[in-house]
Amino acid sequence: MREFDFAPLYRSAIGFDRLMDLLQTAGQGDLGDNYPPYNIEKTGEDSYRITMAVAGFGADEIAITAQQNLLLVAGAKQGEDGGVYLHRGIGARAFERRFELADFVKVTGAGLENGLLSIALTREVPEEMKPRRIEIQGAKPGRKSIGQAA
Repeated sequence: MREFDFAPLYRSAIGFDRLMDLLQTAGQGDLGDNYPPYNIEKTGEDSYRITMAVAGFGADEIAITAQQNLLLVAGAKQGEDGGVYLHRGIGARAFERRFELADFVKVTGAGLENGLLSIALTREVPEEMKPRRIEIQGAKPGRKSIGQAA
């Protein structure tokens, strides 16, 4: 995979270092390891769902941890079942899957049904961060505009 040099952008882009680090490491993680398989879908304008195939794992064997800008899903089987298998095709190995979250993306719920773990996410931009309309004051004769000397 081709590697990019973001050094020129660091000179003029303030506060984007996290994004550039994300882009730099995007091709390095999860090479060849696609267990457990998962889908990421957009369910609305500001809502998303991650669905992971975790057949054989119970809710008590999966841990979901949400941190700032990071979602960590880990699973580990508790003890051995003691069975003698001629073929074992259902994955039961421990796993850890990390998802980088954008600013203001929060985990709103999770559920496990029919071997599928669903995690709901919503982007909730605070009111003070949303765009707002600024009214333009018209200058009337005899009044001083903003920025005019007294």
